[in-house]
Amino acid sequence: MTHSPAVAFDPNDLESKVKAMYRAVADDPHGEFHFEMGRTLAERLGYIPADLDRIPAEAIESFAGVGHYFHLADLKRGETVIDLGSGSGMDSFIASLKVGPTGNVIGVDMTDEQRSKAERLRFRDAFNNIRYLKGYIDRVPLANGMADAVISNGVINLAPDKNKVFLEAARLLRPGGRLALADIVTESELPQSIVCNSTLWAACIGGAAQKDRYRRYIEDAGLRVVTIEDNDAYRFISDNAKAASHKFGVKSVSVLASKP
Repeated sequence: MTHSPAVAFDPNDLESKVKAMYRAVADDPHGEFHFEMGRTLAERLGYIPADLDRIPAEAIESFAGVGHYFHLADLKRGETVIDLGSGSGMDSFIASLKVGPTGNVIGVDMTDEQRSKAERLRFRDAFNNIRYLKGYIDRVPLANGMADAVISNGVINLAPDKNKVFLEAARLLRPGGRLALADIVTESELPQSIVCNSTLWAACIGGAAQKDRYRRYIEDAGLRVVTIEDNDAYRFISDNAKAASHKFGVKSVSVLASKP
């Protein structure tokens, strides 16, 4: 099995910085970040405006995803979906529309402010087929094989051990289930000066895996990669992020994988 490289900084420091950044995403979505946020980004990535019109605007304001994958996920009425790193809830709300009242969507996130915002919006707007759990994407407090689909947007790059995340996704999926995600990868390996910088990890850059290695992580978890698409519409906005993107080929991809 291919293992994620050792992380040469304190993972507790990384978790603290990730929580601080995404607390700000929830509480102050119009602040300054390394990445774009909001409806303009979502529509450019491929989200359907009519779908966005049907979900809470506040969740869209705090959308910090890196791509669109719902055309790959092909969610169906009545399915159960688990959203890893559900944030303020935009993707879980979209998934709720797709699976309908007979389906279920479970969002998992470690940041209290993100999860609380999503829960408040879910309750206010009567999205009764969604629930949110506090948890980590590499150890989800849910039973084996309960999901028809696992989704995630711009989150797995933040995990120090990506093998564990994909193994967890595979555990949660029923046979024939699918993993659909968008994430940040790189064309070339990042140098230690970036990998060891927890601030750049929290900004979705330092933890990005080289694209071929990222695919191996998925396959090593027992999943079959069906397709990988580049998300050319995604871009970083800070100078540091743009420099890393240009030099090391940091980019967004959407992935569909299935569980045999």
